[in-house]
Formats: sequence, structure tokens, C-alpha cells
Amino acid sequence: MLYLKDFDFKNKKTLVRCDFNVPFSLSGKGEIKILDDFRIRESLPTIKYLIDKGAKVILISHLSGPEKNEKYSLKEIAFRLDELLLNKNVKFIDDCLNKKTEKEINKMKPGEILFLENLRFYDEEEKNDLAFARRLANLADVYVNDAFSVSHRRHASIEGIPQFLPSTAGLLLEKEISVLSEVLEKPRRPLVVISGGAKINTKIKLIERFLKKADHLLLGSKLTEILLIEKGILVGEHLELKKETLEKIGKVNLTHSKLHLPVDGQMALVSLEEEYFRIGGIGTLRKEEDVFDIGPETRNIFIEIIKTAGTIVWNGPLGMCEKEPFDRGTKDVVEAIVKNQKAFKVAGGGDTVSMISKLNLMDKFDHISSGGGAMMEFLSGEKLPGISALK
Repeated sequence: MLYLKDFDFKNKKTLVRCDFNVPFSLSGKGEIKILDDFRIRESLPTIKYLIDKGAKVILISHLSGPEKNEKYSLKEIAFRLDELLLNKNVKFIDDCLNKKTEKEINKMKPGEILFLENLRFYDEEEKNDLAFARRLANLADVYVNDAFSVSHRRHASIEGIPQFLPSTAGLLLEKEISVLSEVLEKPRRPLVVISGGAKINTKIKLIERFLKKADHLLLGSKLTEILLIEKGILVGEHLELKKETLEKIGKVNLTHSKLHLPVDGQMALVSLEEEYFRIGGIGTLRKEEDVFDIGPETRNIFIEIIKTAGTIVWNGPLGMCEKEPFDRGTKDVVEAIVKNQKAFKVAGGGDTVSMISKLNLMDKFDHISSGGGAMMEFLSGEKLPGISALK
């Protein structure tokens, strides 16, 4: 694979795929407010490097919400990037493919930055449409992938563009590959992997792989609840899951010595509409309840395992950490991680990074990954399409 140092960028139109899909909220007027600019800041070294080398920097990214809507514009992201670059005059274009875009690119001078509109305003992006990828490639002379966090996606701007342009990894992608390869190939033992959240469709295959690679796999409350309901052990509403997911759930050995499931949890009504809350054994879950956090017994078990770790990988909160009192489990586990000073500590994922940032513990981790799903797939031994395309 080639890296930035292998290219001469002077006067080259350089198409940089970043991931500016940051957490945000919408005001009553529909305006975007950035909640965490971690991913924007992580892109700065590559952008500054290219500016210093005299490149004409063309930035592309996506921003997604619960539905496809043109209110998810990258305009506010461009403003924030300009502030972080100390007013380098980042110029925002309200499309990523039209005559105006091409005209503005052709007018660029070395060291200038053009920021294009949301790629996902085009359906062809997620469909990995090669004609769309070729049109994007035609905007530039060189392609740089600095979006590790979406490099596990088979999208046009990730897998397609490298087929039509000389391509390289950006500094962020290079750092992610270097650090995570070390964890994958030569982790300090014991390797403890902590996984939470509720995305069972994506995480079930990772559970399968980490039971082979890790020494201990600790699973969070919601993930465990879904797993046990689908296996018919707990009462609760079954989800509409992929056939492949259901087959893998059926194969999970719940008595595996490496697998550590919550023994108790903090339960509340599914709707959370009433002030009802209790702590109880996972097996006592009632039909009208959900598990919103791990319980005190589980916290103690997890903390004791974390104390022994040589390497810790954490992705996904262990409960509904944005709402008290369901943040207790995640907070206690984070504190246990940072207290283990001998362990190499890696964390990734939007909610995970937000919690670490909220607790002012970012500097206590050896590596904060810009991607959650991509990090876990890489560490489980999966080949990421975005990285394979650069080879």
C-alpha cells in the first residue's frame, strides 16, 4: 500500500475522502449543531500535510440522519473545519457533482481547500455505483482515503474511486492500520474485548470471531438481552433479524469459558414512561421490561477481569449511558479501564468516544479509533474493502 510520503502532491487536484459524519442535533429551524468534533479534528493532520505540499485539496464526506433528507448538509461541518484550520478559507460547494463544482475545482490554486456537499445526497454512493465513482474520480488527479471509520463499507467513494485514480492512505488511516495491526497480531495478553450497544446484526459475527482471538469477551446489557431473547432463554419481543444473524446466534455457546454475560441488570419499563426501576437477575426479566444497564454484580465481575488485562479493546456502551441512572455501568467500566495502567487501551465508536470525552479521559487511552464498526471488523480479522482497494 502507498502512503502520502510516496506521492508528489504539488499542484495536484487531490480528492480526500474524510469521515465528517459527526454526532449532531437539529434546532427548531432545522439547523445542524455539532455535538462532538472528534472526527473533524482527526482529519486535520492529513489536510495540513497536503496544504503544505501544495496540493489542491478537495474534501468529500457524508453526513447521515435517521432518514435521507437534504437538511443534512455538510455546510456547518465546513465552517467548523475552517475554524480548526485557523481560517484557511475553506470554500463550501453545495453539490459534489455538477458543472459549478467542476468550474470551482478548475479555478483552484495550490494550498486551497474545496469542501463538497454530502455524498449521500446521491443514491449511487451507497449502491457503490461505478459510473458515479468514475465521475468523482474525474474531479481529481490523486485519491486519498482518510476515512477509516467507513472503510468497512462497499461504497462508491470508498471502494470505487481507487479503480480510476492513483490512490493512497491518509495519515489517519495509516495510524489506524499501524496501531490496530499491532493489537491484532501481537496483543499483550490477556486480551479483553468489551462490546455493548444493540446492533446484533453487525456484532454477532464479531462475537463469533473474538471468542477465538480474545482471552475474555465481555458483553453489555442490551446486546445480551437480544441474544438471550432470540435463543428463547428470556421473555421479550423478538426482532426482525437477518437469517444469517439468527443462524449465528443459534451457534453461540453461552457456556464458553471466554464469554462473560451480565448476571444482573437495571430494568425499567420498555417505554420508560413511568418512574419504574429495579435491579434484578437477568433471568427475572419480565415481558413489559427492558434491560437498560448492567447491574452491580456484573460490574464487579467485569472490573475484576479488566484488572488482569494486558490489552483492552472497548466498543459500545454497556447501557443507556446518555440517561441516568443507566450510565453507571459504563462509567464504572471506563474508570476500571483507565486504572489499569499496564494495559494497552483502545476504544472506538461514536457513543463510546462521546462517553470518554464527557468524562475527560481521552488522554488515558493509548488509541481512540475514529471508527467503531470498522475497528471491530479489522480486529476480528476481516478485510476492509476501503483498505483492500488501496492495495
